[in-house]
Amino acid sequence: MTWHCWAPPGLNGRLHFRPMIRTRMETFGPEWANIENTRDAIIHFLNEPELTMSPSEAAEIWLRQIIQLRQKNNKLVSPAVKSNEGGMKWLAEFMDLIRANPPDYLGLHYYGTDSNQAIAYIEEMHARHLYPVIVSEIASISKEMDSVRRFTVNTSNWMDETDWIYEYGFFGCTRVLSDGFVSEAAQLMDPHGKFTDLMYELMYDQPMAI
Repeated sequence: MTWHCWAPPGLNGRLHFRPMIRTRMETFGPEWANIENTRDAIIHFLNEPELTMSPSEAAEIWLRQIIQLRQKNNKLVSPAVKSNEGGMKWLAEFMDLIRANPPDYLGLHYYGTDSNQAIAYIEEMHARHLYPVIVSEIASISKEMDSVRRFTVNTSNWMDETDWIYEYGFFGCTRVLSDGFVSEAAQLMDPHGKFTDLMYELMYDQPMAI
């Protein structure tokens, strides 16, 4: 997933691409045309939308445009909100408004330093909404490598063992930090475009070991 509705050319079919309708801007124009032409995919709807729109606005778009994408054998992921009270409240209102046309997957984000709290949050959200979960963003925000590894090992091993978690993605695999909130120690790509040791562990060590 790249937070876009088009696949990066370098991907070249080597991995599954998960298109995203990140904001309202992807619901019209060439971006929406890309989404409308998508088949047999898992499509993510909205990235932390509580910052820019109300649950009712999002639900109106969902019911008007998004659910029709199932006609091309696509599966749909709910909006992924911030893991705080505001995000949880927003998502609850949205899910209530679309209860007759629910998503196939519950999209979640989590950033923090305590893996137990991360697991508890994901469990709570699943208990509230009872759909298979896609954790599309998760990472430790600690600046200490040992803390980052503990968080990553504990959460990834738990998610691998949890049957109602469909898939997950750690943030972030980029050459440069996206902002000051993200921890350099948690980066999965170095400034030269090479995978970090942490990324190699995530890919090849299952289960991971501290």
